[in-house]
Order: sequence, then structure tokens, then C-alpha cells
Amino acid sequence: MRMIRLLALALCLPVAAAAQARSASPPPNLDAYVDSVMKRFEVPGMGIAIVKDGQVVLAKGYGVKRLGSSEKVDADTRFGIASNTKAFTALAIGMLVEEGKLEWDAPVVNYLPEFMMWDSWVTRQITVRDILVHRSGLGLGAGDLLWWPPTTYTPPEIMRRLRYIEPATSFRSAYAYDNVLYLVAGQLIERVSGQSWSDFITDRIMRPVGMREANSTHAAAGQPMGNVAATHAKVNGKVQVVKPFSDPNTDPAGGINAGANDMARWMIAQMDSGRLGDRRLWKASTTREQWTLVTPVPFGPAPKELAPYTANFSGYGLGFFLRDYRGQKLVTHTGGLPGYVSLLMMIPNQKLGVMVLTNQESGAAFMSIGLKVLDYYLKAPPFDWLGGYTTRMARVDSMMAAENQATAAARDSASRPSLPLASYAATYEDPWYGTITVSLKGNGLVMQFDKSPDLLGDLEHWQYDTWLVKWRDRELRADAFVTFTLDEAGKVAGATMKPASPEVDFSFDFQDLHLTPVRKP
Repeated sequence: MRMIRLLALALCLPVAAAAQARSASPPPNLDAYVDSVMKRFEVPGMGIAIVKDGQVVLAKGYGVKRLGSSEKVDADTRFGIASNTKAFTALAIGMLVEEGKLEWDAPVVNYLPEFMMWDSWVTRQITVRDILVHRSGLGLGAGDLLWWPPTTYTPPEIMRRLRYIEPATSFRSAYAYDNVLYLVAGQLIERVSGQSWSDFITDRIMRPVGMREANSTHAAAGQPMGNVAATHAKVNGKVQVVKPFSDPNTDPAGGINAGANDMARWMIAQMDSGRLGDRRLWKASTTREQWTLVTPVPFGPAPKELAPYTANFSGYGLGFFLRDYRGQKLVTHTGGLPGYVSLLMMIPNQKLGVMVLTNQESGAAFMSIGLKVLDYYLKAPPFDWLGGYTTRMARVDSMMAAENQATAAARDSASRPSLPLASYAATYEDPWYGTITVSLKGNGLVMQFDKSPDLLGDLEHWQYDTWLVKWRDRELRADAFVTFTLDEAGKVAGATMKPASPEVDFSFDFQDLHLTPVRKP
């Protein structure tokens, strides 16, 4: 999910009671540090949880739920945890494996016979484990336009369309983060358990763990009632309230909403391998499966401003990223949605966990806090993470601005289209997405993704037979180039698209579309 700035995670003691028994204390001056981070990166509100040795050290809200409001974030205020949901989905599958209803290394088609990938051999071979570890051969974010922004497709329809997405690499040969196969995982859970994904996660995991305020659907983030943080993002350089993502299609990849108290309980249960008091909710072997590296993730030295975060190994397990930090194994994940980003970090050997929830899209903010907390408990040498991420983000912003300027400078603004505007107007079809309509309205062209109501935009001529589509919903921040190709007779034969800026989130996978005209308007 949204990760472009993240740099690409009745059976339980109540938090208050656990806090009374804690043996550790939060890092000194943490509140002042969090306040500095929030001001530096313009984050209105946060929820932070720290657990150590099976106890809650901190579960607290900071700042406000909504810009312009005085309503404070508290320890139960819900934020979208986004892709930190993936660990819950992987755990649900692990629990079904424990019950003998699934096998990690059995083909998915054993349980979902209608499931198909591009290649028939891959369809027969891809396993339950494979759909959780980002090694299917699909490209980064491939197929996300089937659900992002919200579409009228249903999960079964999205799953059926995966067969038309051409792979970017061979099967199991490379890491590429995806969301659509977690949607398939949700369908798998529903098929073998007889419960909806949401009900299974709620009944079998969240409520037994003690996550009393959390819920498990994107749709809940769009409901203004209740203790919910509003969503914020920078639009045209200014932080503002933006509408939340509220489509339940991909809940298994990112639908959970939770606050600091509930995420503290989740981390404690995770680090005790599913044991709560004298009751075990899942086996230790399932936790080991989740925390075992399956897909290596390419990595290099950390940026010079963040040198201590350099890894010696990096990979993906079942719903978690796995790497090392200061000589310790780190189990981690980030999450991103419009207006929410989150960070989970656990060091199992130290029984140490930190969760940072935010209502603004700043990965620099959550990393500055997460690493500061880990360093305190690991007794690491002091390091200025806030300064490091400030410098790093200034450099990233500068690089992106330079790339955008280079794109604009290369434009031949004096060029003209090869054909009259009406010649480009048609219904186009992509094998996996479906139909996209380009119509002539007045003196210009308009593009509408027929299954994605929000993807309605005006085509501004860029150069030659390329247009820039500017979406009318400016909160999308996802303008794209559309290039038409002509056949030997000089007629439009097709079109391709690609994001117009490196700042466009990878889930807008325009580059995977191959559009062919199927009828004129």
C-alpha cells in the first residue's frame, strides 16, 4: 500500500493493569522528542506503544485527531495500520494450517480451483506460502489498480483478473512487493474457514488477544463517528485533511484500524508466540514460520545520514520484513494509506516492541521515533535520528524536484498531435484492468477508468502524441502520461501510460496497462 515515502510491521491483562506491573520505563524525555518530531514533519497526531518483557511500557496518544480541532489523540484512538495488517492475514493462515485445513506448501489451486496466474505452470505450482512472500513474479504493485483507488470490482472478480497480468520476472526468482495476492489469501481464508476474512480476524485473533477497540475493514476509517484519527497528507505542498481509503476489497492487505493500546497487546502476544497467560492462541511453530526469512530483499548500505541502520541481511517472511539492527534480529513492517502511515518494530531476543501510528504520511517521523526507542533499550551509542531523517528527506525532496524539472525541460511544447483530437477518443481495453474511456468534451479530451470512479481526469497535451492526464481529484497525487501509438494507416492502434513523477505511489501501476481501442464513442 501507500509506501513511496516510507522507503521501500477477557484473556489479556488490561493495559492499565499491565502498566502497573511494568519493570521498564519509557526513554527519558520521550514526550518532548515526539513533539519535536511531529513539528518537524508536520504530523498532527500519533499513537505510540512500547512493550518490554511482556509488559506495556507505554501506550499513549500525542497531538490531535484532526487539524484545526482540539480533540486529542488518546491511547485508544484508531489509525489505519495499513500493511501491518498482512501479519494478521498470515497468522490466520497459520492457524488454519494448525487445524489441518491448509498446508503451507500445497498449491493454492487445491483450495481455490478458479485461481489462475498468467503462466499455467505457475498456476499449478504457486503455494499458500508463495502468496504471502512477494516472489510470485508479479512486478511491484502489479494489479493494484484493480482496487486502488476504490473500484467497483469485487474480490472474486479481482482474483479472476490476475491471470491476465504479465509477470515481470520468473517465478520465485525475485522480490517485488504486492498487495493483490494478499487479497487472494483473504479469499483462501474465507473458503476453508467458512467465515469472512474480517470475522475470522476479529473472532480468532483480535478479540482473544484483547484488541477491544480495533476493527478490521477499510470502510470503518471512512466513518466520522467514534475515536478515529482523521487522515492528512501534503497536497500541493501543504498538509491538509484528505479523504480516507474506504474500500473493503483489499482488507486482508491493509484493512485493520487500531490504537496504541490494542497494538501493544498485539506485540505482546506476538513475542510470546501466541501465549496469553495460561492459554495459547496459536502455536510457537506458527510464529517461527512467520519470522523465518523466505524471500531475500536486495539491500545496500543505509544512506550516509542514517548509517547505523545499515543491514547485514534483509528479507520477507510471512507478513513481516526480517533484518538485523545493531546485532539483533528485527521483525518489522511499515504500512501506508492515504493519510495514515505506521511502523512496527520488534526485537524478539529482547522482548522489545514499538509501534508508531500516524495520521499524516511521514515515514521519516515514524522512523525517527522507532529507532530512538530501540536504541534506548539496546543501550546503543547516541545517534541523532531526527537530524538524520531531516537531512535525508531534504535530499529526497531535492532529487524528486530535480527529476520533475528534467522531465519538464525535455518537453517539446511546440509539437502538435499527429491527429485531430476526435481521433483519440474511444473506449480502450486492457486485458487485466478492463475498459478506459477517452472522450472529447468541448475542446479537450477526458479520461475515465470505467471501474474506478475517482480516476477521472483531463488530458493536457504534453508533446507529440503524449498527454498528461491530470486527475480532477487532486488528493490522488498521481498524474500520469498517456502515449498513443499509430498503425501503418495513421490510426490510433493503442496507448500506454506511466506515472508522471517519482512521487506517484507505486500502487498506481499505470505502467502495466496496455490499452487497445475497442470502439469509438
